[in-house]
Amino acid sequence: MKFKINWHTLGISASLICAIHCAIGPLLLSGLSLFGVNLIENVWVEIVLLGSAFIIGGTTLWHGYNKHHHRIEPLLFFSTGMILFLLNQFIKFPFSELVFIVPGVSAIIYAHLRNYKYYKASAHCTAEHCVH
Repeated sequence: MKFKINWHTLGISASLICAIHCAIGPLLLSGLSLFGVNLIENVWVEIVLLGSAFIIGGTTLWHGYNKHHHRIEPLLFFSTGMILFLLNQFIKFPFSELVFIVPGVSAIIYAHLRNYKYYKASAHCTAEHCVH
């Protein structure tokens, strides 16, 4: 029996986990500060989460690019979203989360949707450079 990874499901799941962390995580974890634990504004926690999201999302999109559709657009949008997330970590001003996170999330979601669309459209690809 051969084990096969569903890259689309993995990428979408990672994006969903990231969205939950960004939206609900601070509400749930704010109580930890009562015990002296500060995970919300911890740079290392954010770097680990961003690194994990970059590795999982990048691998997912690279797989679609390399094996199916050969279109760079999803990778560019994903990279733009990740850069915006990194900028949010290092550039702080009023409403910086709104300026960086909202477009970053939008770019990453768009990247995954485009990757999935290109993947579905490539199912009938007969070009000799396609590897299906």
